[in-house]
Amino acid sequence: MKILGIESSCDETAVSVVEDGRKILSNTILSQIDIHQLYGGVVPEIAARAHCEAISGLAKKAIREAGGLETIEAIAVTNAPGLIGALLVGMNFAKSLAFSAGKPLVPVHHLKGHVAANYITHPDLTPPFTALIASGGHSHIVEVLDYTTYKIIGHTRDDAAGEAFDKAARVLGLGYPGGAKMEELAKIGDPTAISFPKVHFPDSPYDFSFSGVKTAVINYIHTKKQTQTAYSAPDVAAAFTEAVCGVLTEKAVLAAEMSGCGKLVLAGGVGANSFLREGLENACRQKGIRLYLPQKALCGDNGAMIASQGYYEYL
Repeated sequence: MKILGIESSCDETAVSVVEDGRKILSNTILSQIDIHQLYGGVVPEIAARAHCEAISGLAKKAIREAGGLETIEAIAVTNAPGLIGALLVGMNFAKSLAFSAGKPLVPVHHLKGHVAANYITHPDLTPPFTALIASGGHSHIVEVLDYTTYKIIGHTRDDAAGEAFDKAARVLGLGYPGGAKMEELAKIGDPTAISFPKVHFPDSPYDFSFSGVKTAVINYIHTKKQTQTAYSAPDVAAAFTEAVCGVLTEKAVLAAEMSGCGKLVLAGGVGANSFLREGLENACRQKGIRLYLPQKALCGDNGAMIASQGYYEYL
C-alpha cells in the first residue's frame, strides 16, 4: 500500500511516497535554511510563503517517481504541532489533492512521524518500545504502546534541546542553524573544561529543563567578553553538548530500563547529533537495551516519516 506523505510544519517543504510504512519510493525535500539564515531563525510568514511556492512542484515530482497518483492509496499530512501558517499550506494542499483525486485524507502528528522514521530504517522494529524525541521544538520521552497509541512519561518544562543548541550557537557566533555547527566545534573541545548545569527533578525523573544550561552558556560568554578574558569556544561547545546530551541519555535509558520492554528508539532532529548517538549506544550496551537509531537523513523533518506513520494511522 502506497501512502503519500506531506510535511510543512516548519522550514522544510517535503513530500514522499512510502510503501507499507517501511519502503521509500520517493522523497523530495526543499530546505529554507538559506532564506532564514539572514534573520537568525525561522520567520513564520516567510516560511509559509516559501511552502506555497514549493509544494506543488515537489508533490508532482514525488508522485511521478513513485508511479503516479492512481497507485497511491491515501494522502497523509502533518496537522500538528508546528507553525500555524506553515501547517496550513500543507494541510490545504493535502485536502485539495485528496478531494480532487478521491483519496482518503490522513492527519499525522508531527512527533509520531519522527518516531516512524525508525520503521523505515529498521524494518524489524515493532511496538512496544520507549522513544526519546529530541528536536528543535520538542523534547519528550514516550512509551509507544502500539503504532498509534503513545503515552508521554517525560517532557521538557521549558526549552527544547534543539532550541538550546541554536541559542548557544548564536551566542558563540556560529549563526543559524546552530546544531550541526555546535557538534563540529565540540569535537575539538574539552567537555570537562567547564561545568554547565544538568537539571533533575526528584518528583519527575523523566522531565527535562534546558533553559538553565542555555542561560549559563550565555552568561559565561558575556562575562568573558565584559571582562575581556579569553575563552575557548570549542570547550564551551563541548561542555554544553555534554551537559545536554548527557541528560537526554541518562533519562531516556532510565525510562527504557524501567519500562521493561528492552527497546529504546531515538527520534527528531537532535537525533543526528553524533555525541547523543554515541552516548546512547554506550549506555544501552551497558544496560542490555536494544537501541534503534534513525538514518541521519531521516532525523530532520521529511515527508517519508509522515507517510510511514500515515500508513499505520490509515490502517
